[in-house]
Amino acid sequence: MSGNVLAVMFTLVAGVAATVQAAVNATLGRRIGTLEAATFQTIFAVLIFAVITLAFRQGFGGVAHGFREPPWLWLGGAMGVIIISALTFAPQRLGVVAFSGMLIAGQLLTAALVDRFGWLGVERIPFTWERAVGLVLLAGGALLVLKR
Repeated sequence: MSGNVLAVMFTLVAGVAATVQAAVNATLGRRIGTLEAATFQTIFAVLIFAVITLAFRQGFGGVAHGFREPPWLWLGGAMGVIIISALTFAPQRLGVVAFSGMLIAGQLLTAALVDRFGWLGVERIPFTWERAVGLVLLAGGALLVLKR
């Protein structure tokens, strides 16, 4: 199986996982509090990553290297806080479909800018008319799913 096929399959699985995560985090947030649920889920995720890292790398030396990288590269952790918080707060108010639609719309619009300008260390990818039409259609779909 080629790397691209594996990447597409893994991304689709991640989409399923994000939907499950939104529903579960919203339910846990209702039961124990939004901030508490986000913190719990993050701690649980850290434990899973720690076990996986130990299993595949036999230590955390590589993780420690992250502290020697420029602080702007730590933004992923800060963005994770925003994402987990939103996953715990918004679906119980908007519904999982509306939340997912808005999340995807925000991701795609930002991703188009990141690709186009090569921000945050990624390769530049031109913004074509096909991408523009796709983004407009996806944004329209995201707005439509807000209707209950």
